[in-house]
Amino acid sequence: MQMMVDSLRQKGKIYKKMLEISPKELAIRNKIKMYKATDIRGYFWAIFAVSQKSRLLMKDVHKFEEIYAKLVIFCGHDFKHKLIFIDAPLCSKAKEAFKTQGWKIQ
Repeated sequence: MQMMVDSLRQKGKIYKKMLEISPKELAIRNKIKMYKATDIRGYFWAIFAVSQKSRLLMKDVHKFEEIYAKLVIFCGHDFKHKLIFIDAPLCSKAKEAFKTQGWKIQ
């Protein structure tokens, strides 16, 4: 988490509050780290951190959208920004799909 916070701080993103949500709370079996963050302006951020060896494909984009929908229901509000940290190769079509659905890729 510290590496992620340092990376965001270098880009000028500072958060007042950052809460980790475990996948078990959302009944998800994926190995993913999810954070609900509030920036200094009061906007809510959904931050996902994915670390895997295989390439992220289009099916994974749909999977993350489903996880995001569960997160919105769990938290009870919509998020202003969606950010995903990917530590794996990314398919070009999946990258475009993430961007068209409003994700910011790090």
